[in-house]
Order: sequence, then structure tokens, then C-alpha cells
Amino acid sequence: MEKLDGVANTLYVPLYGRIYVSKKFPEYFYDEKALKIGEKFTSGISKGSFEYTNMAYAARYYNMDKIIIKFIEEHKICNIVLLGIGLETAYDRIIQKYGLGEVNYYGIDLPEVIKIRKKYFGEREQETLIAGDMFEIEWKEQIDTSIPTLLIVSGVFQYFFEDKIIKFIKKLKEVFPYGELIFDTTTRKSGLKFANWFIKKTGNPKALMYFYIEDGMSFSKKTDTILVEELTFFTDARELLRKKVNFITKLFMKIADRKKMSLIIHLKW
Repeated sequence: MEKLDGVANTLYVPLYGRIYVSKKFPEYFYDEKALKIGEKFTSGISKGSFEYTNMAYAARYYNMDKIIIKFIEEHKICNIVLLGIGLETAYDRIIQKYGLGEVNYYGIDLPEVIKIRKKYFGEREQETLIAGDMFEIEWKEQIDTSIPTLLIVSGVFQYFFEDKIIKFIKKLKEVFPYGELIFDTTTRKSGLKFANWFIKKTGNPKALMYFYIEDGMSFSKKTDTILVEELTFFTDARELLRKKVNFITKLFMKIADRKKMSLIIHLKW
């Protein structure tokens, strides 16, 4: 497995989460492509990972997939842009269920990450990979910005400060007139403390988290956007897996949802 520095090295952690849940709870979340990629890693699923953290990663993608599918069904001809794509497998999960349709998929990430992605995924129909800094937005030149575009930022914003993210979203508004954005966030400083403790535990102290929001409505005002929805992570998982996950996982999921500690925010403009 290739070693990367800082934030770039975090691309493996959510992959492990998807593999874990796909093996243990396929009735909730099943990612065939992640399982195939996982077979190429001799180290297997990350040792020391908690069931709850793996469930959190899977739940993030489970909920984002539903938003992506709804967007595609509403617009038919559209762009799906994954910013900080890493080893994300949304492309495979979506087309496995719904086919390619008239959807253009784009993945943007740092050059070293795109190189690794191409190694494991190769070239795929209707998916364009672009190497570069997502915050610079130079990648827009390769995208038809005149059609509806859903921008997905999964597990990325946490590593940056709020001012940079607000400025970035305002730039996206200028570039994509028919755009929408979804991203995940914690809503409490205490959530950041737990996340950073886990990051240090997994051996990646250079990738600490800084960003959180108190609620989606206040953040939408800061970015001059419209809050479409804010989703808790575990609504469906708690119902479907309530007798299958361990007690600690069940308790953490209940607390996280009740206190809205982790959210998926959906904005449009």
C-alpha cells in the first residue's frame, strides 16, 4: 500500500470502513468495488478500527448515495463531481443499480492521489479524473458548467478552516449556476476532539481536523446559499441493524443522531 503524507493519506480510512460494513452488514451497505480493491491490500481491514467508526463511514456514503440518485432522477442530464475523490466508489455503486444514463462523472484530487486511483481503477466510461487542488477550481475548465451539477465533498472539509471553505463555496456559486453541494460535517468541538484522537491512533498525526458547523441554517447564511436539508447519519442503520451491531455502536449511533453530532449538509443556490 502506498504511503502518502498528511490529508492525502486519509483516503484509505473510509475505504476500510466500506469494506468492513460490506462484509459484516451487506443488507445495509454493500460496496462490491471496495471489496475488490481491498483484496489487493495485503494488510486487509485496518486493525484497531472501531465498529462505530466503520459504521459512520458507511452511513456517510449510504446517505450521500441517496442524494446523488435523487439528483440524477430529477435532472437526467447532469454532472456528478466528487471533490477529493480519493478511492471513492460512488460511480460503481450508482451505475450498478441505475446504469450510466446521461451522467458525466468527475473526480478531482491531488496528483499523487489520482495516480493511485488510476492504478486501482483504470480508465472508466463517463468518468473523468482531474489532478489538482480542488480549492483552486481550475478543474472547472474540463466540465460543462451549463448543466445541473451536484458537487460532493466527502470527508474533506474537516481538514480545513471555515474561512477557506466559505470562500470556496462562494466560488462554486459563481462557476456552477445550476449547482448543488453536499458535504459531511461534525457539529461540535467535542466531535473534532474525538476525530483527532482517532486520527492520531491510526498513525496519521499530520491530518488533524479543524472545521465544524453548529447548524446548517447558520452556515447557509454565511455562504449565501439555500439549505435544502441536513441529515443525521444513522436513521436507517439504527432501524435495520438495531439487533446486529454491538451495544457500544448502537449507543454511539443513538447519541450521534439525537444530538446531531454528525450531519450531511445539502446546499443549493
